[in-house]
Amino acid sequence: MPIFQDVNGLAIKFFVQKDLPDNIQAELCETITALGGRVEAKVPRQGYILVQPGTAEEERLRICWTSTDRPERHFVPYTYVEACKIAGMLLKQIFVENGAPIGMHIHNSIANVNARAALSQRIMHCGGDPHASMQSARVILADPHTEVFGHLVKEYQGIPGKFIESYLWVKKCIEKSAVTYTPLVYKNPGGRRPGEERTQFTEEDEGHLCNWIASKIPYKETGGRTGNRLYQQLCEQLGQSGDPEYAWVSRHTWQSWRERYKKNAARLDNIIATIVDQKKPAQGEKGQYGYVRQPEVKPKRTRKKRVKVPDAQAAIDELNDAVGLQIHAMPVMMGMQQELQGPHGLQAEVFSQIRVPSGTPVDRASVRRSPAEEEMDEDGSDWMVKLGDLEPPQWAKRKSSEELESNNGAKRARTREPDPSIQTELTPQDLMAIANIHVIDQGIRDIAKEFRFTVEEVQEYYDKCGEMGRTRMRFQKMRQQLAKFAEDE
Repeated sequence: MPIFQDVNGLAIKFFVQKDLPDNIQAELCETITALGGRVEAKVPRQGYILVQPGTAEEERLRICWTSTDRPERHFVPYTYVEACKIAGMLLKQIFVENGAPIGMHIHNSIANVNARAALSQRIMHCGGDPHASMQSARVILADPHTEVFGHLVKEYQGIPGKFIESYLWVKKCIEKSAVTYTPLVYKNPGGRRPGEERTQFTEEDEGHLCNWIASKIPYKETGGRTGNRLYQQLCEQLGQSGDPEYAWVSRHTWQSWRERYKKNAARLDNIIATIVDQKKPAQGEKGQYGYVRQPEVKPKRTRKKRVKVPDAQAAIDELNDAVGLQIHAMPVMMGMQQELQGPHGLQAEVFSQIRVPSGTPVDRASVRRSPAEEEMDEDGSDWMVKLGDLEPPQWAKRKSSEELESNNGAKRARTREPDPSIQTELTPQDLMAIANIHVIDQGIRDIAKEFRFTVEEVQEYYDKCGEMGRTRMRFQKMRQQLAKFAEDE
């Protein structure tokens, strides 16, 4: 039986949009005729109007020929003919409600572009509108394997006439030739239904409860019998263990077990006391509630004492002891400071004036020939003496170099005579310059500490200006300006 024929064997009528390209119209006419259909020159009362979606002519045709009196007249894209040919059947217009297409929105969670296009074509071929917005759409199609699907269900499940469906829902509806939304199921919101009786406590339940409390808190004076954690532990450890012996735990919630004891404490305490007298557990035994393993004692870590870095005054004192002099820090007047050309120039000038006696160059050969210490012999012959005509001990023998010098009768000449022009003492001017250096450095540190700047910042500015008073005024103004900014904030 041809595809485009009804059950009575009559040809299904088609109307083709007039402004379609001629080659497309010719191909459509040929395919429709081959499949048993008929192309009409006028809009049929029952049949299909083939249009190009998104064009002005399509909109005009829908406005002119859409009518509730003609429910068998359907608007479909012109690709509908080829889709029916591929499917081997006439695709029913199932996504139509009250003569109008059902609005559907394809959510962004369906990220595949080809899948979105194929889904849109299927919806249009079956009479639906896949270009509706999320607010106006009756059905929102999304990917069920993403987190956003659950959020959409929670957001719209309470809105009547709006449905969240999977992208596979379209295929299922086409296969069933009917629109069936995912059904709603009742979820118990909790609580007891009206007229429903609660699970009553039995004597056996109370016996189990008393045994549990007697094993965990045998003595009431320790406290904890009315706390939440005891009964939560009852349901967590015993109720979830799956042991048939503790199946009684699942009969009630932990809140019910707690309330049962709380409201009947006076009576149940007597039963618990009887059980404790029989078992006589020691207080603090393993397994009792509230007792945990004592934490391991961690060894104390000993802190190493920090070695204090000697300050500048201590360094100068050491210099005084080495030279054999005592330098007293003398206050420097502002006029003397202005004459200085900065620390770097001052230090260069001062140290150029200091005369230090140059040492004699080290003769490596002589050092090796006369070491400062001697190696100990293993045989302990350091104190051996000459006996009779025997050979004298090693320590009594003279070296060959000494014998040569004694034979020549001349002492070894000095390698270098000291220069008498070199001064070996520091002059008062040198000592004064060293004291000035200390005073300047101390003044820089005082400025940095007083106005809360780093020593490097103060030192850098002092190197540029060379005046201690100007440096102090500069950083004082900077600290005052920063204080104003803090007050404005």
